[in-house]
Amino acid sequence: MRTHELLIADADYARLAPLAGDADLAEELSLATVIPMERMPGDVVRMHSRVTYRDEHSGERREVVLVYPEEADPASGKISVLAPVGSALLGLKEGQSIEWPFPDGRPRRLLIERAQAPAEAA
Repeated sequence: MRTHELLIADADYARLAPLAGDADLAEELSLATVIPMERMPGDVVRMHSRVTYRDEHSGERREVVLVYPEEADPASGKISVLAPVGSALLGLKEGQSIEWPFPDGRPRRLLIERAQAPAEAA
């Protein structure tokens, strides 16, 4: 599903690895290049990034924050990394897109329009 390098910060990887029982997340982590947090580019989606993405099929645009499962609150735009869209966004860079299967059985192509690093990492 991915055709580009997946970058994950070392601190995020350490916290995500125990959650990898989820098939989508486990696959993403197995493909990851783990780098030190201080070397993580600011335009790569990581945990607590604020992300604006567009569904290229429907044209729907959303702004979300990628969070750990216990922090998820879809009503306030906090999307779990274990949600289909959360796993899809992880590691993408601004301008990249990914085709990802969603629970309704249809693949969707998501384009990252903006990825903003978390304030504590900026």
